[in-house]
Amino acid sequence: MRQTPFKPFGYEPVLTKEDVTPVKKKKGDRAGNWQDVLKRIWQLVDEQRGLLITVLLLVFVSSALALAGPYLLGKIIDKYIVPGNFAGLTGTMIWLIAIYLLLSIAMFFQNYWMIGIAQQTIYRMRTNLFAHFQKLSVGFFDKRQHGELMSRVTNDIENVSATLNSSFIQVFASILTLTGTVIVMLTLSPLLTVLTMTIIPVMFYAMRWITRRTGKLFKEQQKAVGDLNGMIEETISGQRIVKAFSQEDRVTDEFIVKSERLRRTGFWALTYSGFIPKVMNMLNNASFAIVAGVGGILALNGHVTIGTIVIFSEYARQFTRPLNDLANQFNTVLSAIAGAERVFAIMDEPIEKDEATLRVDTKLIGKVEFDNVSFKYEQSDEEQIISNVNFTLKPGETAALVGATGAGKTTIMQLLARFYDTNEGEIRIDDIPIHEIPRQTVRSQMAFVLQDPFLFEATVKENIRYGRLNATNEELIEAAKQANAHDFILKLPEGYDTVLTADGGEISQGQKQLLSIARALVADPVILLLDEATSSIDTVTEMKIQEALERLMEGRTSFVIAHRLNTVKKADVVYVMDQGQLVESGSQQQLIDQKGLFYNMLTGSSTAQ
Repeated sequence: MRQTPFKPFGYEPVLTKEDVTPVKKKKGDRAGNWQDVLKRIWQLVDEQRGLLITVLLLVFVSSALALAGPYLLGKIIDKYIVPGNFAGLTGTMIWLIAIYLLLSIAMFFQNYWMIGIAQQTIYRMRTNLFAHFQKLSVGFFDKRQHGELMSRVTNDIENVSATLNSSFIQVFASILTLTGTVIVMLTLSPLLTVLTMTIIPVMFYAMRWITRRTGKLFKEQQKAVGDLNGMIEETISGQRIVKAFSQEDRVTDEFIVKSERLRRTGFWALTYSGFIPKVMNMLNNASFAIVAGVGGILALNGHVTIGTIVIFSEYARQFTRPLNDLANQFNTVLSAIAGAERVFAIMDEPIEKDEATLRVDTKLIGKVEFDNVSFKYEQSDEEQIISNVNFTLKPGETAALVGATGAGKTTIMQLLARFYDTNEGEIRIDDIPIHEIPRQTVRSQMAFVLQDPFLFEATVKENIRYGRLNATNEELIEAAKQANAHDFILKLPEGYDTVLTADGGEISQGQKQLLSIARALVADPVILLLDEATSSIDTVTEMKIQEALERLMEGRTSFVIAHRLNTVKKADVVYVMDQGQLVESGSQQQLIDQKGLFYNMLTGSSTAQ
């Protein structure tokens, strides 16, 4: 991986695509183990270790300066204030001011650079996660709520960001301060040091009691946030359906249940974690009282000086303050680890396996064969979705897939596009087994026109160009004309530059379908997959879409899923599916003459429509 130059001042790393690669998970690493989670976060910081070492050195310097201030103050009291010797006080005070000024400068730069390191690390984590999403199979997304996945990219990673921005430095500084404070205290008075440290066992057991409860609660809170986000995204996306079926009250009740779960887990997580600063403040005050009381007795008996008591009083606070900081940051760290676990759990999901080594540099011809193909979803106890399907479609032919809902028509298309792989049998394109052709090659020579076309929040031009990103404006316009979309596009406020909202909410279903056909035309595919492209469309619009589809299918191998049987008239061959099996095949007239299932569907004597 490319090494980023070490540039502390004004440091702003510039990433290239090669920087944004997932950290390789070492053997034994598991997303659910907090030690492994921290190890994997550390791997993300690898390119900035030079700057991180500089930050840690500054933390060491600032911790030393923070310890030097109270020590120098105590010496000022013993050497100048108590004896009434003010001759050298001014010079010493200047040193004291210089110490605190340098402390401020060191803390500014350590925070400034640490923020840059944190943001760079979070950028890599977020980008790696998003890139991993693009490598996962369609089946992965079919089984999960989209809003819950979005929560991992946003909320969970933000929790990690908050910890790296502040907690990392604070934890390291607290450890250094604790170590330095104990060393100096022991040199001044071992007895007072031992008395000050009597709070540690109490603190340990209190922290242990609290953290046993907060760890599980923070994990549950993150899960509740993901579930709630998933429900919100799903409900907003399906708002028309919610209103059409008058389900507003039901989804509101469901939201209340999920929101109540989040409120409850958040309440107890924060309640238990809120005990930590209260306990630490109580122990801090107890420690100060012990030092003041015992130190006063020792001072009266001449065993320690007043300056030593002042130093110890400050160090007693400096001793408990890092403990308090560590306790407070522990909550943030727990929340961050819970978020990172959820992120790495996605990163550990297996990507689409593509062991194909065959390079296909020229366009495919479009011959498609299914040889005894069977399929069922992984880890499913149900019967196979399709079984023993056999057919051969010649280049340029159009096949209509008909049958009842659930007969396996869409599954055939998904297998052909390699969204899923067959359990048994083999699919061949141009006599080449499909698993020997890289997925990207297969899909780059296919185009989909679905029943519910999806449009991006972008201009009309950009939505059409999604079929082939290097298409010229002239090619886009020609595709739109062939798709019968050009006229209505010109009537939009900005024509081809009109920005559509998410999923094209401001244009009709038929117009969205015409744009999806234009997108397919621009792609210039060899194989077309049409999934009931004319359903839910009025008759006039259907004629326009049908005309555009005929232009699109011309000379291309096409698979058409059709519930409306009149759409199969021009197909070269009709495949009739029933309960996952191919039961009839032939031209429309041949199937009518057989008076089988297709004939019953056509005449309406069967309930399968």
